[in-house]
Amino acid sequence: MFSGIDVSKKLLPDDYTYESWNLDALKGSLVLTSDSVFIYGKTGVYLTDKQFSSFDEYNQGFNKGVDNRSVTAMIRTKKAGIIAGTLSGLYQLHHNKQWREIKLPLKSQRITDLTNKGDTLVILTRNSLLKTIDLSNFEEVQLPAPSNYKKQTSWFKFLWNLHSGELFGLVGKLFVDILGLVVIVLCVTGLIHFFYPKIYKKETRSEPKQRQFKKSNLKWHNALGYMFVLFLFFNVLAGMFLRPPLLIAIAKAKVGIIPFTHLDDPNPWQDKLRRITWNETLNKYLISTSDGFYLSNEQLQIMEKPEGIQPPVSVMGCNALQQVDDSEYIVGSFSGIFSWNLSSGGIYDIGTRSAYVPSVKSGRPISNFMVYGLVYFDNSNIWYADYNKGIIRVVGEQVFPLMPKAMLEAPMSLWNLCLEIHTGRIFESILGSFYILYVPLSGICVLIVLISGFFLWYWVYRGKKKV
Repeated sequence: MFSGIDVSKKLLPDDYTYESWNLDALKGSLVLTSDSVFIYGKTGVYLTDKQFSSFDEYNQGFNKGVDNRSVTAMIRTKKAGIIAGTLSGLYQLHHNKQWREIKLPLKSQRITDLTNKGDTLVILTRNSLLKTIDLSNFEEVQLPAPSNYKKQTSWFKFLWNLHSGELFGLVGKLFVDILGLVVIVLCVTGLIHFFYPKIYKKETRSEPKQRQFKKSNLKWHNALGYMFVLFLFFNVLAGMFLRPPLLIAIAKAKVGIIPFTHLDDPNPWQDKLRRITWNETLNKYLISTSDGFYLSNEQLQIMEKPEGIQPPVSVMGCNALQQVDDSEYIVGSFSGIFSWNLSSGGIYDIGTRSAYVPSVKSGRPISNFMVYGLVYFDNSNIWYADYNKGIIRVVGEQVFPLMPKAMLEAPMSLWNLCLEIHTGRIFESILGSFYILYVPLSGICVLIVLISGFFLWYWVYRGKKKV
């Protein structure tokens, strides 16, 4: 409903202004010719050259709203030409810089990655995998469960679904919307009850009406409070664990799936698929999921974990997966950026310029190197985009250019702005690093208000009513 509504970043703190390709501006690149490259990301698609001499915008045809042109993957196919995967669907580039939407035979149109295997385009969503040659006939492939599969999910995912209501489908999401309205009414009626005696200190002719209004206001406040207090309590508690520092306690923990909920799905990869690439040398697919990396054969009939340790990937998912050699990949997420050799099992931490050593202790769920995207021309020209620091060179001497004006002036979606306020990130310009305590402290305050309000009603007002 609100996906087409954007907000100018001029109205927001300076922290939300793009600078040196930071935040989520840059996701990846697609080399077309020796001197023609597409750069894409949160603000759409731009055509440039390998010297970055100019940027030509290619965003015509995407649905209205900056989120609807947020490109997660681009690829060039032999039969269908240039394809872009976005948060809202699959698009094919036509003449005159115009994108044409391709409807997929799936409920969710959100694309997480694209890869080629010969003439076949492989499309990955968060739940499914599709194969097509001509964009008119699609074959959905059900990826098999791995040998060690257990019907479990992460605590993070469980609490996320509980907090949003999605755990119980559309009914649950609508119920959480109702909880939001209940919170608003409780706040307004609570403030009225608190300030009313201070406003009307003197007796007036309308005193009976005032007392009746105060009585009715308190009645509705109490009624909504005791009916929804338990639901509000668990919703607030779940939300507190979705942000640091409480997130650290559950980041790697697993929980069994509750039957008949949204998470209870016959598809073992429901909402778990993130990135995919076909390795011609190994004759295998490498697939990144929220449960780690898996190798699959040409027919996608098996899912097995590579031998040895894997590079760490944050709970937010893998943001970059680029093959650079027969068996070597660059892997990037908010847990850092790594070079991973599948054959030897060696992992090199590109961010710290040292060999990767797995930590035995639970720590911060994010790294000092928060990788959001990767620009790859060849093995001599590689950059990664850090969410906070912007563009950083991995190899090569070429200097990355300043962001074009069209990108710098890109707005923020209303949904994204609401999320920034909801998580407290918007207060970082005021509170600095202490903004991370916004969610746990405000959550504790809300829990205190809910608990004390309930017992005040139960012991005092309910007791008076009995008398």
